[in-house]
Amino acid sequence: MSYATAALATFGNVLGTLDHLVTKAQAHEKGEALLQSRLAPDMFALHTQIRFTIDQVLVALDRLGTLGLTLDAADITSFAEARARIAAAKAQLAATDPGLWPSSTEAVSFDLPNGMGFLMRAHEYCRDWSIPQAYFHLTATYAILRMEGVPLGKADFVGHMFQYARQPVA
Repeated sequence: MSYATAALATFGNVLGTLDHLVTKAQAHEKGEALLQSRLAPDMFALHTQIRFTIDQVLVALDRLGTLGLTLDAADITSFAEARARIAAAKAQLAATDPGLWPSSTEAVSFDLPNGMGFLMRAHEYCRDWSIPQAYFHLTATYAILRMEGVPLGKADFVGHMFQYARQPVA
């Protein structure tokens, strides 16, 4: 399996989990007020954690697939909007051809807004940057919702694993 195929499958799991978490949050009694919740004063609010999770996937698709994507930097103001952005990202993911990605050893270079720059190979970018970044913001989303009383458990975070479940041996 290529690094591109593995990364695309992982991004699909991330977006699927995010959509599931947002759906459960949308049904919670606190409603849209949850979007302003945060784990700590120096951390981003839920609406930003959701946007950053989506953005990490789209930025990776753009950097590796040279798609010319434009990110929506506006705050997410409702769970319905969040779900629409997730759906759009899933569509972009589904339309991405891993065969068009650069070789695993091709250089990926990028700069952050704070001026810090990075240079790594394409497979390292996926393994060491984009996938961990996506999971960081997904985990923050889960933690905020859990802290706010949304009924979540481990199965909500790794729901994609149930496709591999089998009946216990008697």
